[in-house]
Amino acid sequence: MILWQKGCDDFVSFISIRDLYRVYRMGNEKVYALRGVNLDIEREEILCLLGTSGSGKSTLLNLMAGLDKPTKGEIVINGKVHMEKLSEERLTKFRQLNVGFVFQSYNLIPTLTATENVSLGLIFKGVGKAEREEKAREILTRVGLGDRLEHKPMEMSGGQQQRVSIARAFVDAPPILFADEPTGNLDTATSVEIMEMMCDLAKEHKQTLIIVTHDLETAVYANRVVELRDGIIIRDETQMVKEQAEQLKLADH
Repeated sequence: MILWQKGCDDFVSFISIRDLYRVYRMGNEKVYALRGVNLDIEREEILCLLGTSGSGKSTLLNLMAGLDKPTKGEIVINGKVHMEKLSEERLTKFRQLNVGFVFQSYNLIPTLTATENVSLGLIFKGVGKAEREEKAREILTRVGLGDRLEHKPMEMSGGQQQRVSIARAFVDAPPILFADEPTGNLDTATSVEIMEMMCDLAKEHKQTLIIVTHDLETAVYANRVVELRDGIIIRDETQMVKEQAEQLKLADH
């Protein structure tokens, strides 16, 4: 189930979502996290899912990534893979081969060094130890951590830990990358560095990057912004969000 191959069909959307619902039960009540979402995402697109807490943006990310299953509807990757139909075993394999994650809380293993954290996922792809370590060192150097290769998470700042998280996500250039509130724990200056770095890497490796955020200043880095409210897409555009973000920046000066 490796998606990134020559000969992929260029006439279908890379990620196609149709009539997607996610309903949770709380006692006798139904809570609708997503209500009939339809969305097409193209290959190499940098897309932001924007919304406040409870809007459904993280739920949508989890469904696209195969971390949860929809109540109704379909998610089709590259016109071939129906995520909602895959078993848990096949979903796990799909993520291992095709998906990278960047989380707000970094999700690093505290007892491992930066190199070990980054190389860990390559084990599941059958990459040998020497090659794993070489790839990890290369990407860590690329994100500015060439002098922190043997440091453990607690020996690094929040910004440095997030760089390790980015290196881990990008180490083998998976076709799809999900970033869930990647700047949520960072100051403004570090947030800018992290967003520029992620977008540059995604463009360089021709990857599809999907960012979840509540912040307009983070959304400005996407070339398309999809805004959700109460589980429904209420806006799908780019230019207006960029203009609003620029106005926010000007207002701060």
